[in-house]
Amino acid sequence: MNFSDLGLCPELSQAVADLGYTAPTPIQEKSIPYVLMGRDILGSAQTGTGKTASFTLPMIEILASGRAKARLPRSLILAPTRELAAQVADSFQKFSTYHKLSMALLIGGVSFADQNAALDKGVDVLIATPGRLLDHFERGKVLLTDVKILVIDEADRMLDMGFIPDVERIVGLLPPLRQTLFFSATLSDDIKKLSDKFVSNPKVIEVAPPASTADTVAQHLTWTNPRGKREALRDLLRSEDVKNAVIFCNRKRDISTLVTSLKRHEFDAVALHGDMTQSARLDALQKFKDGEVPLMIASDVAARGLDIAGLSHVFNFDVPGNAEDYVHRIGRTGRAGKSGRAFTIAAGDDDRKYVGAIEKLIGKAIPLVEGGEAAPEKDTARKSGKADKPKKADAKADTNATADKKTESRAESGGKGRGRSRRGKETHAGELPAPPDCKGNTLKDTGHVPAFLLR
Repeated sequence: MNFSDLGLCPELSQAVADLGYTAPTPIQEKSIPYVLMGRDILGSAQTGTGKTASFTLPMIEILASGRAKARLPRSLILAPTRELAAQVADSFQKFSTYHKLSMALLIGGVSFADQNAALDKGVDVLIATPGRLLDHFERGKVLLTDVKILVIDEADRMLDMGFIPDVERIVGLLPPLRQTLFFSATLSDDIKKLSDKFVSNPKVIEVAPPASTADTVAQHLTWTNPRGKREALRDLLRSEDVKNAVIFCNRKRDISTLVTSLKRHEFDAVALHGDMTQSARLDALQKFKDGEVPLMIASDVAARGLDIAGLSHVFNFDVPGNAEDYVHRIGRTGRAGKSGRAFTIAAGDDDRKYVGAIEKLIGKAIPLVEGGEAAPEKDTARKSGKADKPKKADAKADTNATADKKTESRAESGGKGRGRSRRGKETHAGELPAPPDCKGNTLKDTGHVPAFLLR
């Protein structure tokens, strides 16, 4: 089957062919005909299977006839992150080569003036993150009463990031008669319940088991200790034929530390995380895409929406605490039928728990790196804590026994240890020596008279 068989016009089929795509992916094959029919869609597919094209291509076909008005977009695509929104905008531009459709991208970190200018001209497709879209709406720069098609992309990520209240508010500003395309990497019970608020009698399309990983990605796991993670990463980078790779960290503060460490060992790397300015993020991403820098150290903000052509490797420097994030991370490689390799570096009891959750989710064990160490034995004594601690009575008895031994030792040495000064003399000048069997607390009991009483 080719794209023209799905009902797309010759111009769109040619644009797709120009990009090197010959046959539609399963999600595209199942979604595009229903979108062209005007049906609402509730879709789920593995990351990297062409989900973006499954709604951008039919949208271009539908919007080819008609004209946009100033500040009244004809369609709206909502994405959770700037990177994903920019990725969708890039795909739209590539696929609409033979169509005269206008597009505006509303994301944070970019000048309002440029975005306002695009909106004033009128746009056929508006691609936005929820927060920036609401900013423009509250300023009176955009109206949503003419939106005919709504796309909610990566809805599960929207839910995780707390954007659903904003999305609900935006949907409330749209006309009730519209076509809604609701896409998510997974269709959990929460997502299905959420979708009921936005779609009407949708066509449910699932082309892969929930949270499954692509067969084109070879997964590997290596165990080390927390202090040996950087060295383990460097060893993998040297032993693997790495063309380009994304290295994921759980915490933003660890990213700059890892970048500095890699540069110190003569590896070129850039950082990408949410605390960077938009211009810095775009600059780092462009350098990575252009091949100027082969390694990108990123937080999970980059796990969605990144489509790097021919990405050879993904490294999890930290095991993700959320098992589904693992699926999205390694989904950056092995895309569009190409093969890729993913390595996860684990260390400590917490990582043991996270790896177990990941293997349960994907339904298989992650193979160990050849020649690598197995997971360390569980430290049950440390976890129980109580097993190694002596009882209070026993501890007290041990203390008393130790004290008795010290007393006996002093008695045997004739009290010399107590009488010695820092200079090593047994007694001060003029002081009578203590009798060998000196016991008691008073002068009468001991028979020992201090020298100062004799002066």
